[in-house]
Amino acid sequence: MHYTLNQLQVFLKVAQTQSVTKTAEALHLTQPAISIQLKNFQDQFDIPLTEVVGRKIYITEFGKEIAQAAEEIINQVNAINQKTLQYKGQLAGRLKITIVSTAKYVMPYFLSDFLRRHQGIELLMDVTNKLRVIDSLADNEVDFSMVSILPEKLQLEHIDLMPNKLYLVGSANARYDETRPLSDQLNELNWIYREKGSGTRQMMEAFVEQNHWTISKKLELTSNEAVKQAVIAGLGFSIMPLIGIKNELNNGDLKIYPIEGLPLSTMWQLVWMKGKNHNPVTKAFLNYIRMEAPAIIKKKFEWYIKY
Repeated sequence: MHYTLNQLQVFLKVAQTQSVTKTAEALHLTQPAISIQLKNFQDQFDIPLTEVVGRKIYITEFGKEIAQAAEEIINQVNAINQKTLQYKGQLAGRLKITIVSTAKYVMPYFLSDFLRRHQGIELLMDVTNKLRVIDSLADNEVDFSMVSILPEKLQLEHIDLMPNKLYLVGSANARYDETRPLSDQLNELNWIYREKGSGTRQMMEAFVEQNHWTISKKLELTSNEAVKQAVIAGLGFSIMPLIGIKNELNNGDLKIYPIEGLPLSTMWQLVWMKGKNHNPVTKAFLNYIRMEAPAIIKKKFEWYIKY
C-alpha cells in the first residue's frame, strides 16, 4: 500500500463530515480534488470504505476502523512536527476555538498576526451557533470561545474586546407605506429571524417583546448570510449585527432604518472556563490578546467603532 498523509487527512475528514462538499470546504480544496483523493485511497483496499445511498455518503464499519487509525496516524505526525518545533525553541501545538457565526467577521483579525508569529500552532476553529458554543465550553472541548452574550449557567473568565451593535436593516428599496412613519408599521412588516439558539435571535426576540410588537409575518433562516441575502432580495426586515454588513451598506444593497431603542449593543468577549489549566500555546494567546487587542481594534475596526 502506498497511501499518503494527504489521503489519510481527506478520508478522515470525509468520515467526520460524511460529505464531500463539507470536506472540500474544510480543507480548502475543490470537490473534484476530494473525490480523486478518496478514490485513490479506496483503490488500495479490497473492502469498501464508503457506500453511497441516494446522494448521501456513509462510512462502512471497515471504513470507521480505518478512519480511527488515520486519526491516530495524523495525531502522531502532528506530535512529531510539534516536538521538532519545540526542540528548535518555537511555540507549537493546537489552539481550539469555537465562535458564534457572527464572530467570523471579528475573530480572524485577533488571530492572524498571532499565528504568523507562531507558525507551529495549528488552529482548529468551529463557526457555529450559540448553543453549540456553550456545549463546547461546558464539555471542555475547546480552549476559548467568542460570544457576545455570556451564558448564564457557566462559570467563565473573559476579556472584553469590542461592542456588538445591531440595527434594523432592510433593502435599500424596501417596500412599506412611506406616507406613515416606519415605526407605526412594524407589526405589519415581514420579519426575518435567525434560528432558535442564535444569540442574534435572542436579542431580537427580547427587543420585539419589550416593544410589545405582534409579529405575524415571519421567516426563519439558519445563518446570518442567509438572512442578509433575504433582506437584500426584499423579503423583509431584520435586526442584524453591523459587523457583517459593511460592504452591503457601502454599495447600497442594504439600508439601516432608524428606530427608537436601536442599536442594541452587547460586547464581543473571548471566554474560557474558570479554573482552566492553560498550556504554553493558550497562555501565549491570552498574553497576545491582552497586549495587542486595543491596537487591532483601532487598526481593523475604526469604521465600526465610529459608526
